Amino acid sequence: MGMFDSFNIASTGLTAQRLRMDLISSNIANATTTRTPEGDGPYKRKRAIFAPVNIRPNYKSPLVPDRIDHGEGKGVRVVKIEDDKKPFRLVYDPTHPDAIATGPEKGYVRMPNVNVVTEMTDLISASRSYEANVMMVNNAKTMFSKALEIGRNGA
Repeated sequence: MGMFDSFNIASTGLTAQRLRMDLISSNIANATTTRTPEGDGPYKRKRAIFAPVNIRPNYKSPLVPDRIDHGEGKGVRVVKIEDDKKPFRLVYDPTHPDAIATGPEKGYVRMPNVNVVTEMTDLISASRSYEANVMMVNNAKTMFSKALEIGRNGA
């Protein structure tokens, strides 16, 4: 592991968790949006799908012993942002402009599939993960500074 690998790994976590927090904020902001600009009904909850980063998946240096792992584990990346497949909530409000006009659901309004409590829990989790990555960067910076200091004083 090189000197800057720890910074690179933590930066991927920072980027991914920041995007996750942005999606959660958007979900909370649209928790009552019954009509989207696309016109396809209520807002659909968004979520980020993460995967490990594999810097060079098929590369194996002949100079590195076989016992050293060359697999995944160099950070995380967002593979895609997908809509949550949970069904919409139905709220009875016949005076709402988006209320269903006919059928068995007459008078009901389709509300987004966003649960604010779940979003707040996810936000706390994302925030803690972000803080852990910041702490990792700060600790690595301190460790490298101390190593430079030892090298300066030892020479």
